[in-house]
Amino acid sequence: MNIQYINNSIEAQKNVLLQHPLYNKVKTIEDLHTFLESHVYAVWDFMSLLKALQARLTCTSTPWFATKNPETRYLINEIVLAEETDLSLDGKRQSHYEMYIEAMEACGADTLKIKAFLAEVQSLQNIFVAIKTSDLHPNIKSFLDFTFRVIEEGKPHEIAAAFTFGREDLIPSMFHAILRNFQEQFPETDLTKLIYYFERHIELDADEHGPMAMQMINDLCGDDAQKWKEVEEVSITALERRIELWNAIEEEISQQVSML
Repeated sequence: MNIQYINNSIEAQKNVLLQHPLYNKVKTIEDLHTFLESHVYAVWDFMSLLKALQARLTCTSTPWFATKNPETRYLINEIVLAEETDLSLDGKRQSHYEMYIEAMEACGADTLKIKAFLAEVQSLQNIFVAIKTSDLHPNIKSFLDFTFRVIEEGKPHEIAAAFTFGREDLIPSMFHAILRNFQEQFPETDLTKLIYYFERHIELDADEHGPMAMQMINDLCGDDAQKWKEVEEVSITALERRIELWNAIEEEISQQVSML
């Protein structure tokens, strides 16, 4: 097995996501707000997967010891550097999660729910209880629960699989076209930070982080067929959870439209 084998295995799920009817449902700024207010949980848990990989593949405690593979160590630290301390549109150092929150606030989306959820996570000190007791849509709960089960129980190559194959390259270019169209249609709504976030994230993913993540999977799995099989299983499940997340957002937008 290899990367090409995994890409072939997940092609059906990726196509479902890239052609999901959700994108055609985002027709107003209110629809966009609904999308952002649910998608932000995927932005946050992406950061959690990233830090889980850094904890597993580099030394983040003292006394310091060199981890086994310096090349993998380099790859993950390079990704962390950009994702956790990138340059924002304003020239500030920010994580991509913080960029997303600022972009949401700039265009009028609600950030109180995600902030309240994260406060609850910190208060309870138990992510699984926080997810279970929240009032999030069941599909968002399932999405988050899967991510943190992989983080808690998974081996490094399984965490890397969820990180690499279930993430932001799944938003097609048509979504950027929607944002740019909205900026023209609704000039009173500031979408500049949101457009910057998506363009920056996709640029990094395509040019740097995507190839780095693929190399990391190769390094972690090597010639071990069992590891490749586990990468395949985690990748498929991660994509299925993302499809469920997209279904939930589409459902919420449709319910709003039916209430008008």
